[in-house]
Amino acid sequence: MPRLMPLLASLLVATAFAQTPSQKPPVSPIKATARAERPDATYKVGEKVTFNLAVTDKGKPAAGAVDWIIVKDGLPTAMKGRAELVDGKAAVQGSLDEPGFLQVRVLGYHAGAGQKPVSVSAMGGAAIDPLKIPASSPTPADFDAFWAQRKAELAKVPVAPVVTPVKSTLPEVDAFDLQAPCVGAPVSGYLAVPKGAAPKSLPIILTVHGAGVRGSSLGGAVSWASKGFLAMDINAHGLPNGRPESFYAEQTAGALKDYRYKGRDSREKSYFTGMFIRLVRAIDVLVARPEWNGKHVVVYGSSQGGYQAIVAAGLDHRVTFYAAGVSAGCDHTGMLANRIAGWPKFVAVDAAGKPDPASLETSRYIDAANFASRSKAAGCALTVGFIDTTCPPTSVYAAYNLINIPKAMYDDIPSGHSQSKEASAFMQGAVMRHVGGSGGTGTR
Repeated sequence: MPRLMPLLASLLVATAFAQTPSQKPPVSPIKATARAERPDATYKVGEKVTFNLAVTDKGKPAAGAVDWIIVKDGLPTAMKGRAELVDGKAAVQGSLDEPGFLQVRVLGYHAGAGQKPVSVSAMGGAAIDPLKIPASSPTPADFDAFWAQRKAELAKVPVAPVVTPVKSTLPEVDAFDLQAPCVGAPVSGYLAVPKGAAPKSLPIILTVHGAGVRGSSLGGAVSWASKGFLAMDINAHGLPNGRPESFYAEQTAGALKDYRYKGRDSREKSYFTGMFIRLVRAIDVLVARPEWNGKHVVVYGSSQGGYQAIVAAGLDHRVTFYAAGVSAGCDHTGMLANRIAGWPKFVAVDAAGKPDPASLETSRYIDAANFASRSKAAGCALTVGFIDTTCPPTSVYAAYNLINIPKAMYDDIPSGHSQSKEASAFMQGAVMRHVGGSGGTGTR
């Protein structure tokens, strides 16, 4: 199983909170695990799926029983019960009569009769004919015309980047703040170039961000440049870079609060429409650089960044490869097929689960699944977490199955909404292989 992703981790912002020992929550000695019986966790429709559960108490097999439930990619089912532990282990079964995913969840532990149940949790996932998962709705007939109009509007705005030198994080790389006019908010990023790069010598890599509000990643761009790329990292919102954290916090609480829902009743005004057009302008800027080798344009990201990577390749045929980890934005209309739509959960639904017609219609024009089928790239690499509850694996595979170029999927079976070291290595390897370096191969 191959993998990939360099400094993409630097795009994720972590905040550490100091705690005194008295503030730390007590650590339970009861631990649980859950996983599918098969190593590849893959089954066929109607086939019994066996999940192995295990519980330990202070590291030793626990006696008693566990409460469990099996859900269809997050939706409730009738599959649940209490399983007796034998040597700390139990096996439970479920099945699915359609392509999709099942997840088993351990909900509680019972040491014995009359004893208070202990809260304990674990999750395991299994794929059921994942390569047969269909999209939940068709691509709009005027999808291409709509986006052609957006790009025509962008073409009227001059490609006139303002490039300002900044202190690089590595001595062998030159770094710059870059601001480029676009429709609406500008492209805002950090550009990084190996010192002394010759004209027409470098492949392009554009790295894009997961959800949230922050400036661009200087370290991320510089890291890729040190590997021999003409690299640029852009933030998702066109915000100025290098500001204090308080600036981005103010944006999060103010103008960009719940940005994912802005304009969701209009395909023209949807926040993501502007975000996606900035991808095209970023590529405009990069391909105009003298260092570009004229051959390779890679777009790379995870979560909302994976969403943008898929979109960029479908929207701009200059993209020659993309890597998309645990992608958001796939199959927005999942509720039409009795599936959970993933982040950003763009479609408004009422208490009964009925979708709002306006946001439902808008969502079809910004769905990664509809861009996935339009890429002309030489290839792509995607990852999926089998227990991802943010970007459900069913939604990711619904988009993946529409891709009609060479493709590879890394099934990150034990992972939720995260990039494991293995998944990151898969993505990085795929990129390096595309541009002529070494790398791995896909699993599907």
